Amino acid sequence: MSKTKYSDKAQKKVGKVMEEFKEGKLKSSSGEKVKNRKQAVAIGISEAREAGLKVPKQKKNKE
Repeated sequence: MSKTKYSDKAQKKVGKVMEEFKEGKLKSSSGEKVKNRKQAVAIGISEAREAGLKVPKQKKNKE
């Protein structure tokens, strides 16, 4: 189970995006149909972040 904390509204936002993905209606910013589940989740988190909902900060690679 994930230790990161997302607000209920953020979880609902990601859920709605995943429903669009499952129906085949989700499109990326370039207009292409999203075919990857991880990409769909990333889009949902990004939209939640833009809406100002509680979403943990992005991890930064230490290289």
